[in-house]
Amino acid sequence: MQSARFLIAAAAMALAASAMADPVLAPPAQPAAEVQPFVKVPAGRIAITHVRVIDGTGAAPADDRTILLDGARIAAVQESNATIPEGYRTIDGSGQTAIPGIVGMHNHMFYIARPNLTAEGHADDPLVVPQMTFSAPRLYLAAGVTTMRTTGSVEPYADLNVKHQIDTGQMPGPHMNVTGPYLEGPDSYFIQMHRLRDADDARRTVAFWADQGVNSFKAYLNITRAELGAAIKEAHRRGLKITGHLCSVTYPEAAALGIDDLEHGFFVNTQLDPGKQLDKCPDSGGTPTLLAMKPGSPEANALIKLLVDKKVAVTSTLPVFEQSLALHGPLNPRAMDVLTPQAREDYLYLRNLAATRGSSQRGQAFAEAYKNNAGLEHQFAAAGGLLIAGPDPTGNGGVIPGFGDQREIELLVQDAGFTPVEAIRIATLNGAIFMGLQDRIGSIEAGKNADLVLIKGNPEANIADVEKVDTVFKDGVGYDSGKLLESVKGRYGRY
Repeated sequence: MQSARFLIAAAAMALAASAMADPVLAPPAQPAAEVQPFVKVPAGRIAITHVRVIDGTGAAPADDRTILLDGARIAAVQESNATIPEGYRTIDGSGQTAIPGIVGMHNHMFYIARPNLTAEGHADDPLVVPQMTFSAPRLYLAAGVTTMRTTGSVEPYADLNVKHQIDTGQMPGPHMNVTGPYLEGPDSYFIQMHRLRDADDARRTVAFWADQGVNSFKAYLNITRAELGAAIKEAHRRGLKITGHLCSVTYPEAAALGIDDLEHGFFVNTQLDPGKQLDKCPDSGGTPTLLAMKPGSPEANALIKLLVDKKVAVTSTLPVFEQSLALHGPLNPRAMDVLTPQAREDYLYLRNLAATRGSSQRGQAFAEAYKNNAGLEHQFAAAGGLLIAGPDPTGNGGVIPGFGDQREIELLVQDAGFTPVEAIRIATLNGAIFMGLQDRIGSIEAGKNADLVLIKGNPEANIADVEKVDTVFKDGVGYDSGKLLESVKGRYGRY
């Protein structure tokens, strides 16, 4: 009897603790006066007619459809010749495609700045991580990201407060799953990160930030197995999930400990790196493992089976790795326009360095590793693994909030071999499934939140059309993508 009472009390405590986190999807709020300039279509009874629908479920596109929005909900998706109920405002969607709002699962609210960066790639210490509190939320929403996970916070209080401002209609931006501060060990090259002292410190850090209202956690490069295990146990006790950009802990070790998600595809797994020591991040950082683990190899098959069996999700972040390929994707003028002059200069310095190193042995090895990773991501998804997506907008300025989310969808098609419909599902419904929100977001279906994106073009025929965002509906409010971008022109990299 005493044991039963203990179990009931423990369950009640866990439920109460998990309730501390602010919900990712807050009740819809009326946009405040400061947000109204970006509202193109006020919420109401809206019929979007003659639109192509890629609904996010993986189903084939449906041409010439009418989407009925009733306030913050999708009322119906019907054929164009079906009767539109009285009282609906009509928007002509001819020539446009509707996709679900993007669910960005590796997104940040900061930028990495390298003090006094030179054309040769030299920068002074320390590396600095300034918060992009003003520009990042607008960039995400402008690009069609209606829900995002911060996937590691440098200023978690700022992120929590931004979430509150967005949720109450005071700021434009997506729904936010706020990840707590990085769970990092010693020797981190980010000066703004707390260094965990031991497993109990990891547990207490998770407990403290769960009490502050964060929704998730992220383990980082130099965490130990003991610290990671303690963090996972505490997060799960509170009903929260934890992901990892790992190095000191290998993928099989993390899966055995119960981690929920692994970041960066298969790039940062160190299990086959020569000389790998327990709880130590090798200088090789996982490249030897990725070079050895070709898609379809026995090593790859065993790892993927383990991850699928353990129900560990994998987050694809192809855009951040594309930056290290010689002559990678073309410059996007609209993306370059939002950078400050200094951020743009720094990006061009680093882009040129990647180009000059492309023919080197190191550059060729990285290109092979990138190809292997793309193949492994496809193999993982084909094996039944939950592949989710995000851009990781950090580093050299080539991966920018929102624009990077669009580029991730493109690269899933161009480099990882998914169809456009499959790539859109990975970037929308799969993320919702990971967060347990698939009944509310992630696809265009009756009864779900009115979170969807109108695109001028047809991404199924040309995946690059995902960049042609016209209107972004979030909770039934249609936001003007162009006006949001104009408001941050020349700002990203500064604030």
